[in-house]
Amino acid sequence: MRLPTLTLLAFVLTLPAAAATNSGSVRIEIKDPKGGPVADAVASLVPLDAAPGLTPPAEPLAVTQEGEEFRPYVTAIVVGTRVVFPNRDKVQHHVYSISKTKKFDLPLFRGESKEAVLFDQPGVVSLGCNIHDWMSAYVVVLATPHFAKSGDHGLVSLSGLPAGRYRLDVWHPRIKAMLQREVTIAPNDTATQIISVLLGVDRRIRRAPEGGAGGYK
Repeated sequence: MRLPTLTLLAFVLTLPAAAATNSGSVRIEIKDPKGGPVADAVASLVPLDAAPGLTPPAEPLAVTQEGEEFRPYVTAIVVGTRVVFPNRDKVQHHVYSISKTKKFDLPLFRGESKEAVLFDQPGVVSLGCNIHDWMSAYVVVLATPHFAKSGDHGLVSLSGLPAGRYRLDVWHPRIKAMLQREVTIAPNDTATQIISVLLGVDRRIRRAPEGGAGGYK
């Protein structure tokens, strides 16, 4: 079923003048049509002239279960990153994903997760809980070190970018397909790009009312 279009977002990409080292910085302002900031969008730049070096963090990152929600809602990581899913709630959770990028299943548990999940392929991984249908989140796995997620202010800043050609990728949970466009960062040059994308409906399940069937103790 085709999703109706609800909102138009404007992505403003500014490439400031490169420093003497021939590296540049990117500032992205992510706004809705009324000029308000948009959170949870992931912007990344993939080098096209040379393969990027990828260095995943030595320690696992965490997606926490708290208040019967995943926190954060969107997590952006580099390929090779391990993630743990600690449960801070009094009830048990069953974390899983059936996404093509990464399938995994963590049976009912409370407290610290027993193992870290390795995300070894690029793509978007949708998370769920078998006990609480409204719990959902995303892990965006990227094959580039140049990425960031917009916060409540709707801004993304990337620095230390060598001069050259890049593919700009922009993803958001309500974008039907990842937006892609080629951009060039030249030494001592400044460029601005405006990118507009369409958002679909918010498909998250409405949370069960308090006092309802909350889950397993």
